[in-house]
Amino acid sequence: MILPLFLSPPNPCTKFSSTRRLLQRSNANNALPNARMRLHDDLLINGYYTTRLWIGTPPQRFALIVDTGSSVTYVPCSSCEQCGRHQDPKFQPDLSSTYQSVKCNIDCNCDDEKQQCVYERQYAEMSTSSGVLGEDIISFGNLSALAPQRAVFGCENMETGDLYSQHADGIMGLGRGDLSIVDHLVDKGVINDSFSLCYGGMGIGGGAMVLGGISPPSNMVFSQSDPVRSPYYNIDLKEIHVAGKPLPLNPTVFDGKHGTILDSGTTYAYLPEAAFVSFKDAIMKELHSLKPIRGPDPNYNDICFSGAGSDISQLSSSFPAVEMVFGNGQKLLLSPENYLFRHSKVHGAYCLGIFQNGKDPTTLLGGIVVRNTLVLYDRENSKIGFWKTNCSELWERLHVDGAPPPAPSSSNGNNSNTEMPPSMAPGDQKHYGLPDEKKIGQITFEMMLNVNYSDLKLHISELAESIAQELGINSSQVYILNSMEKGNASYIEWAVVPSGSADCISNVTALSIIARVAEYHMHLPDTFGSYHLINWEIKASAKRTWWQQHFLLVVLASAVTFIIGLLAFGIWFIWRHRQRALNPYKPVDAAVTEQELQPL
Repeated sequence: MILPLFLSPPNPCTKFSSTRRLLQRSNANNALPNARMRLHDDLLINGYYTTRLWIGTPPQRFALIVDTGSSVTYVPCSSCEQCGRHQDPKFQPDLSSTYQSVKCNIDCNCDDEKQQCVYERQYAEMSTSSGVLGEDIISFGNLSALAPQRAVFGCENMETGDLYSQHADGIMGLGRGDLSIVDHLVDKGVINDSFSLCYGGMGIGGGAMVLGGISPPSNMVFSQSDPVRSPYYNIDLKEIHVAGKPLPLNPTVFDGKHGTILDSGTTYAYLPEAAFVSFKDAIMKELHSLKPIRGPDPNYNDICFSGAGSDISQLSSSFPAVEMVFGNGQKLLLSPENYLFRHSKVHGAYCLGIFQNGKDPTTLLGGIVVRNTLVLYDRENSKIGFWKTNCSELWERLHVDGAPPPAPSSSNGNNSNTEMPPSMAPGDQKHYGLPDEKKIGQITFEMMLNVNYSDLKLHISELAESIAQELGINSSQVYILNSMEKGNASYIEWAVVPSGSADCISNVTALSIIARVAEYHMHLPDTFGSYHLINWEIKASAKRTWWQQHFLLVVLASAVTFIIGLLAFGIWFIWRHRQRALNPYKPVDAAVTEQELQPL
């Protein structure tokens, strides 16, 4: 009996001896840390830029519009029935072990029952947000040197207008005020009284932001910013030059009402009537080779021109340079992408992104003016700095150690999920702890999908395949255990099991799977929306009997034995047949040829 021998590989379920090293940063010279964060979306496609915050324990992720004109950070609450459908599931206070409501006190507005603190905000376009105030751990992602911090935020119970219909989840308020996340972190003494924004250029999108201080570049241009002048971030604008020539304006034109303010939540720029007319006329005088055309929207009288070509780097040969002159004499150079936007219907055509601010004497500078410009809001020294740069390569340009790779372009309107969530909450010392002795037989995940359950049911069979493809494992290893409706979202429970005949999942594979899901590197098709991980759990593999462990070997040995036996029988049968052919049967009385006897 012949049996095959196999080389036994090392046991894949033995404990992985190397400890996963987490990214840690030390604070040089005892300086306060900062939170480096990526920006997503595109100013003109989406109308805003967003960043990612994680709230609660375990952390729930949100895409928030960075807004220097707002002083409250808020997200939709799970109890909100008058909130729109946004990018991520609503915040669920019940799922956070660290959430606390802010009780009614003399420093806040209270609800009718005098139980909780509430907030309410109304914006210029007449959209509104209102809800209750809560406190929880807010995390800034793994690019941040700033540890997660407890902070107050708004849990929305109602939203209207653009806030209801927008794709982003809510607002990250960077303005001045008691509820501002910047003020809160500064008051706790965990960051310097400063933050920075850097918006990507035309056709690129994305960008970067920093909560806390940075070392300003040597050639950064500064303007004074008076916090007493207005509640908004203002600059001391005195003149505007077009093609090197100043506009014939009295400097006081830029000092009406709130003065000249920067608002990251506003898309375009708006000048007082006299300044706008003068600016428009000066620009048109410099456009000799371009043809005026109608704007993309017939409802608006946009000022547009064709014939400039589609190469953004060559726009300066068709459009004049613009300079803003501050009270200290320093000048900020604006390239054409800082006052133009692309015509959406005519190739190679552009429109003015500077408009008249109605009858309002305030000068409002939105995000278009500071594209590809690092803006440093130095609140401690009451000044704002500007530095022209490529915002998609900001960390490299600033020579920041450990800089992350450039963020992928988000100009297509899709949000990138490349940024990782926080790896640990305050006080946590271990990440993705795996069992020391047990073999891993199953990894179970619970999560919320930002999609209606009725839509999910139509594609539930495709979900396991999509998950397996993202995790790089066989589709037979992924099982959907449970699914149900949860408001406007869907709850699912699914599991990963060992492959083929293996009785466990190796620690290396388990770490890879858990990290990919927990750090939001798993990108599901748009059919399933974005996901929010609630919990994951490891289950030990059941101990198998001798028969279960050796079943395949016994079957294989039996098959080999049968084949060898069948082969032996075949050989014997052929040999017997040939022997009969050599000695044919003859009757007893048959005549036989006489043969000569041979000597012994």
